[in-house]
Amino acid sequence: MPINSRAESPAAGLPYSRGPSDRISVIIPTRNAGPGFGELLERLKRQTLPPYEIIVIDTESSDGTPETAHRAGARVLAIRRSEFDHGGARNRAAAEATGCILLFMTQDAMPCDDRLLEQLAVSLHEDGVGYAYARQLARPEADQLERMSREYNYPPESRQKGREDLGVLGIKTFFCSNVCSAIRRGMFTEMGGFQEPTHFNEDLFMAAKLVLKGYRIAYNAEARVVHSHEYTPLQQFKRFYDNGVSMAEQSWILPYASVGKEGAGLVKAQLKSLAGDGQWLRIPRLAAENAAKLIGYKLGIHHKRLPLRLQRKFSMYRP
Repeated sequence: MPINSRAESPAAGLPYSRGPSDRISVIIPTRNAGPGFGELLERLKRQTLPPYEIIVIDTESSDGTPETAHRAGARVLAIRRSEFDHGGARNRAAAEATGCILLFMTQDAMPCDDRLLEQLAVSLHEDGVGYAYARQLARPEADQLERMSREYNYPPESRQKGREDLGVLGIKTFFCSNVCSAIRRGMFTEMGGFQEPTHFNEDLFMAAKLVLKGYRIAYNAEARVVHSHEYTPLQQFKRFYDNGVSMAEQSWILPYASVGKEGAGLVKAQLKSLAGDGQWLRIPRLAAENAAKLIGYKLGIHHKRLPLRLQRKFSMYRP
C-alpha cells in the first residue's frame, strides 16, 4: 500500500511521464536513529515524488526508533546486531520491497528540499545509467576539514562515470554513496544485490559491477542531502581499517584501488586552505587524521596476518 497516492500523479517539470515504474521504495537501516529521525520520515513523505513505501530495517534500537517509524507509516523489519552487515541488511530489506526503484538512505541524512527523490528518479531515466547518488552537504556546525571533504567528494556539478573513465579516475569511477542512492529493482536483482557480508563499500562494489558491465553511474548534484560526521583520528583509523578489510575480501577490485593517490588531492586542498587562513595549529590534526586513515587501510588490507583480538579491536563493528 503506497504511503502517498501522489506517487502516480503528474508533476510539472519532469522530463518523462510518471507511472508505476517510478514507484520508489525507500530503505533505511537504523540503530538508535535519534530524535531527528521523525523529521527525516516526514520530509520524505512531503517529496514531490513521494515514496511508494518506506522500509526501515532496525538493529536492536533502544531509543524508540521502530515506534517512530511505525507512526510515520513505515514498514519495520528487525535484524539482530550479531547478524548485521551493510550489504546483507540492505539486501534483506530490498527483498521485501515492492517499488520499481530502490532508494537507499542512512538514518542521519536529511533531504535539503522536496525534490530529492524526483531528481534521483530523473537520473535513472537517463540512457545507460544503472545507479545514481545524491550530493552531500556538510552540516552547518561541521568544521572546515569536514566541509572541504564533502565539497571535494560532492562538487556542485553533476556528472556521469563509465568504464572509459577508469584510466583517469581509477577507483573513483566506482564511487557512489548509499547515504542517498537509487537503483532500479530489476537492475539490483540482475547484479545479485549488494555484496554480503561486508561492513564497508557495498555501494562501491555495486557501482563497480555495473561499470564493468557497461552501465554508468550518475552523480546528481541537484539531489541534495545534509550529511557529515565529526570523526576523531581513532574513529578514522577504524573506518579505514574496515575499508581495507572490505577491499581485501573483494580482491577483484584491488587492481583499481590506490587509496594513497586518491586521498592526495583532498589533503593538498585541505593543507592549502588551512595555510591560506593562517590556521597552522590545525595542520597537525590534519596530519594525524590522514596518517590514521592510511595506517588503518593498510592494516585492513593485511588483516588476515593480524591476531583475531586485534582484528576485533581495530574494527568499528563488533557483534
